[in-house]
Amino acid sequence: MKTKKLKQDKVNIITLGCSKNMVDSEVLSGQLNANGINVAHESEKLDHNIVVVNTCGFIDKAKEESVNTILEQVELKKKGKLDKVYITGCLSERYRSDLMTEIPEVDAWFGTMELPLILKQFNADYKTELVGERLLSTPKHYAYLKISEGCNRTCSFCAIPLMRGGHISKTIEEVVAEAKKLVSMGVKEVMLIAQELTYYGLDIYKKRALADLLKHLSDVPGLQWIRLHYAYPSKFPLDILDVMRERDNICNYLDMPLQHISNNMLKAMKRQMETQEIYDLVAAIRDKVPGIAIRSTLIAGFPGETRDDVDQLKQFLEDVRLDRVGIFTYSHEENTSAYDLEDNILAEEKEARAQEIMEVQQEISYEKNQEKIGQTFKVIVDKKEAGRYLGRTEFDSVEVDNEVIINTDKPLTPGEFVNVHITKAYDYDLEGDVVA
Repeated sequence: MKTKKLKQDKVNIITLGCSKNMVDSEVLSGQLNANGINVAHESEKLDHNIVVVNTCGFIDKAKEESVNTILEQVELKKKGKLDKVYITGCLSERYRSDLMTEIPEVDAWFGTMELPLILKQFNADYKTELVGERLLSTPKHYAYLKISEGCNRTCSFCAIPLMRGGHISKTIEEVVAEAKKLVSMGVKEVMLIAQELTYYGLDIYKKRALADLLKHLSDVPGLQWIRLHYAYPSKFPLDILDVMRERDNICNYLDMPLQHISNNMLKAMKRQMETQEIYDLVAAIRDKVPGIAIRSTLIAGFPGETRDDVDQLKQFLEDVRLDRVGIFTYSHEENTSAYDLEDNILAEEKEARAQEIMEVQQEISYEKNQEKIGQTFKVIVDKKEAGRYLGRTEFDSVEVDNEVIINTDKPLTPGEFVNVHITKAYDYDLEGDVVA
């Protein structure tokens, strides 16, 4: 009697949400690969039989996308195109019991910190010696580097502590070892990420230790750009700016989510700062690092936001002229302290306010870009698209910020650095020619 040949499992990992989720997926990929399991990330070949969906549960739109993605994979399973569907990440952490009832076709659900349990589904062991080993889902010349997990802040709108727990820093030695591993894989630029970057080290070193970490990282041979993301403004450790100014491979770039500017909103959001403190902090940062690019995110439509609050936010943007701004509309999240407030602003009005605020920033961005015409910048080449090379200056992070359209007759390689003389400027992008 002939026996049916068993096809080897192949796993496809689908990642939704933020860069922190992406790192988790890359670590899972590395562990599966080390256990001899065939794994891909966001594969479009449809030659896999197992899917792991790493979900986001941050705001309504993200939750909706996560649920829809799960349902799409379950439908493929029903049609016999998948054997197993596993779900992990923030949505699973937050709503696991409800989702298990509503979508029983899913084979197993996992929280944000249950990597060893996921591996058990594949009869694989968590290999501690692989700490820092990842299969990158980004282009090989840049990577995200997570320096801590969780958050101790109590912002009234945010559900992240419910899904990620309290703040836990990695040691300086662990982060440096991971950075060295990434460089050995061809990475030129790392983007430091955490739920709250400036809190780094308080739990293990009993002090804010981001400046110390930056010194050690900047000494890693071959690491050409280090970029800071998600730096909380309250009690901001200004000593990190001294290191930024001294070290050439730390980008003059800071992602600092402010969320709002009016005292009314800052208090309601439990941001632990007042209006004038934020104005003063931005001025202090620019004083320490002249020319630094400051990126921020804002929230429109928080409960109780008035017309005056919106006008104050627009005036703030005109006063301080931030380099980069992203904006979210408020999402009413269960089990946050803001959930007790009445979500009294219509979705259409939230969107209108967000658009109104971004129109102010769009003009600022255009004017700031126009000032760059005639200047020459060091640019990292990211990709070739539609016959043109695209890259970024040190003042721009991946996906969220400006790109530079690079004009050249010579072939360029992703990860290569070139000097670009800016000849044109648009609302959010620059264009220029490669110069020697």
